[in-house]
Amino acid sequence: MKALAASSIGQYEKSVCALADYNRTVELGLSVCFQGAGSAAFMVTGEKRQTDTGELNAVVFGSDQGLVGQFNDVVADYAMKTLATLPGRPQVWAVGERVHARLTDAGLPPVGLFGVPNSVKAITPLIDRILVESEAGRSSDEGVAPLYLFYNRPGSGPVYAPVSQRLLPLDENWRRKLADLPLPTGNLPEIMGDGGTTLRALIREYLFVSLFRACAESLASENASRLAAMQRADKNIDELLESLNRKFHSLRQSGIDEELFDVISGFESLNIEKQ
Repeated sequence: MKALAASSIGQYEKSVCALADYNRTVELGLSVCFQGAGSAAFMVTGEKRQTDTGELNAVVFGSDQGLVGQFNDVVADYAMKTLATLPGRPQVWAVGERVHARLTDAGLPPVGLFGVPNSVKAITPLIDRILVESEAGRSSDEGVAPLYLFYNRPGSGPVYAPVSQRLLPLDENWRRKLADLPLPTGNLPEIMGDGGTTLRALIREYLFVSLFRACAESLASENASRLAAMQRADKNIDELLESLNRKFHSLRQSGIDEELFDVISGFESLNIEKQ
């Protein structure tokens, strides 16, 4: 299991690195769209409609399996504390049975449960389901409810930290930041076809990339936590075995000494009787 956890960490970290180039391409495409006419009006209109629903959507990434230490407790506590400071009625989707149970016990039962992917290939179907579920039950004239992500981001070694990311609403600061991105070449790009259609397609890709990265980083943190937990268990087992061996040898030596003392005492008693 240790070897499986170690190899899983590598594949999820590689997927995050590979996703960086695609994310850069999506951001450059958005930058071109936002620099065009009409994009600012599109974003402002969306931003005004995003506060009308009164709902707050959140996705919390956890684990299905155990042997992960405080992995689920850390991200669940962080999510609950953060959601408590935000306006709106929280509707939470849990990724993983363990974090689902943790949120339910804490008084924040999720409205949906997703299974944790067991490979990089299984992440894409999960992201598609999350995007569909987050939009289910909302008609086109209800506006866009805020969408937050909560997950553990890996650090150095077995260290990880809970983080949050707001995907929706797409505010003006986000648009301005992307619009100011420098182009990699001196050639001025041109949008093919309808600009609004292209912009919406790129925004969907931006949401997909953000969810994919969050899921992959959560999985890398989960396996790192599992690997660290198993290493601690191995260390504890070795220390326990060493302690038991010392105790065994001590008891064995005490038994030998006691038998020797009995033999010596018996020999001395016989000599005394002969005299």
